[in-house]
Amino acid sequence: MSSLQTEFEFTLPRGYVDDSGAVHRKGSMRLATAFDEIAPLRDPRVRQNQAYLVIILLSRVVTHLGTITQVTPHEMENLFTSDLAFLQRLYRQVNERGTSIVTAQCPGCGTEVEVDIASLGGSPATPSEESTRR
Repeated sequence: MSSLQTEFEFTLPRGYVDDSGAVHRKGSMRLATAFDEIAPLRDPRVRQNQAYLVIILLSRVVTHLGTITQVTPHEMENLFTSDLAFLQRLYRQVNERGTSIVTAQCPGCGTEVEVDIASLGGSPATPSEESTRR
């Protein structure tokens, strides 16, 4: 009998930069509960601005980010937009499908492969890496 995976490790594309300048890229997200989705609706920040819901929600389910073990809305507010979008996609995938694995198709040969989207963060290519890829 297989067990349910409830925690998913990830690597942010850019990383959260803390007040001391340290970059935190690796983290973990747990599956959301019904309460995780309901509780932010009572938060006054969400009542003033519905877009703030994602900040509160992600701060509840991201269990750690680098050496930060208590992730708060402060960390979510200060993510780069590409990292916030990454976490939103991961949240939807793991909570709707129960896995961070998706099926992708190679545009060249059409072969289907399984890809772990939690590991797609990677590091942005430097200009020299980008030019060697072309």
